[in-house]
Amino acid sequence: MSQFDFEIIHRSLSYLFFEGMRFTLTLTLLSALGGVILGTLLAMARMAGGPVLAACAAGYVNLVRPLPLVLVIFWFYFLVPYLGQWLTGASRPIHVGGFASALITFIVFEAAYFSEIMRAGIGSIPRGQAAAATALGLTYRQSMRYVILPQVFRIMLPVLLTQTIVLFQDTSLVYVLSITDFLGAASKIAQRDGRLVEMYSFAALVYFIMSFTASQGVRTLRARVAVPR
Repeated sequence: MSQFDFEIIHRSLSYLFFEGMRFTLTLTLLSALGGVILGTLLAMARMAGGPVLAACAAGYVNLVRPLPLVLVIFWFYFLVPYLGQWLTGASRPIHVGGFASALITFIVFEAAYFSEIMRAGIGSIPRGQAAAATALGLTYRQSMRYVILPQVFRIMLPVLLTQTIVLFQDTSLVYVLSITDFLGAASKIAQRDGRLVEMYSFAALVYFIMSFTASQGVRTLRARVAVPR
């Protein structure tokens, strides 16, 4: 510890947080929002979408979940431009960009996990509520929008937030694409100044503090939003 350079951390704080952490949090929030929306649609398709649609949704979830996330990141980053070229008939690969590739990857990947969370939440609602909504003249979409889903989001909110914390940690994998997220920013400083121990230790500490604090907040929220049975 006598050779530990705290000054390099102090000098790098603005770059680490205003560039790196801002990117990480933006990617986390947008990916969580997109993943919840797509995951909810997948869950609804699996539970009441007809045999063909349910099979497609189940196939999507079962295909994505076993894949390593880093493999999906590479797949989107390197292959989607060529897929876009093939679909649009362009003369050269479509430029997607690092942020767009990462965002699409995390939405597609996390939707499979959010889908299972939402499906469990929908299954926990008594069937009599859906029957009562139908008896009142509500369509399936209206009953899901006004009766079922509001309860599901309340019940499953702690689980959704826990998965979002996992997503926050997983965003560090965009480092493999040389994107300047928080870990990427720390790595650049570490390689530039030759202070790998200091920067990687500080990055680990920041991830731990933020994830632990968020987990404690989720635990408190779980007790407050618990529905009496």
